[in-house]
Amino acid sequence: MDKSLPIGIHLCSHLMSEAIYQFLVQNGYDYVAMSERFDGFTPHVLLVDSTTLTRDLLARYPEAKVLLIDAGMETDTLCATFLSYRLHGILSPRTRLHTLKKALKAVTEGKTWIDNAAVKASLKDAETPSLLGKNSGITHREREIIAYTCQGLTNKEIARKLAISPYTVKVHLSHIFAKVNVNSRSKLIVLARQHRLARSA
Repeated sequence: MDKSLPIGIHLCSHLMSEAIYQFLVQNGYDYVAMSERFDGFTPHVLLVDSTTLTRDLLARYPEAKVLLIDAGMETDTLCATFLSYRLHGILSPRTRLHTLKKALKAVTEGKTWIDNAAVKASLKDAETPSLLGKNSGITHREREIIAYTCQGLTNKEIARKLAISPYTVKVHLSHIFAKVNVNSRSKLIVLARQHRLARSA
């Protein structure tokens, strides 16, 4: 990796941010900044966690390669987050510092880095979901729910958007899963993108 490329660190833990910052600086990375020093700084690679990962942040740095540091999310939630935000990599909380350098090099070369065996397996399994018939009778409301799911929204957030209850969203998702023959949000997201099931919400 070109160590002159700017790396931004935006984590909820200041202690972890500082540790990663010191490690990178000591290993010859020339242009590293933590989030409080982002004024006028445009990262080429952005390190985030589930708390700091937002669409507003990604909109501010649309060209950045984004690496998510997983702090113990459920596998399906992690897969859905990876797909919804179109991340470039996932780092396990157990990742060693020398592995971080490999991850940085990989994403700057346009590769995907996933340091989580369960996520790798789930994403691989999600690559070939089957579709039961053309669009499988997906309704207008179901398309809205699929679209919001692809944006990474939770059931509660979707419910607020559509002025319905979270339980109703859950029921709709169950019907959608049955119609398109998937069993998780991450597989639904892959399928929606492959077959353009998601109506723009």
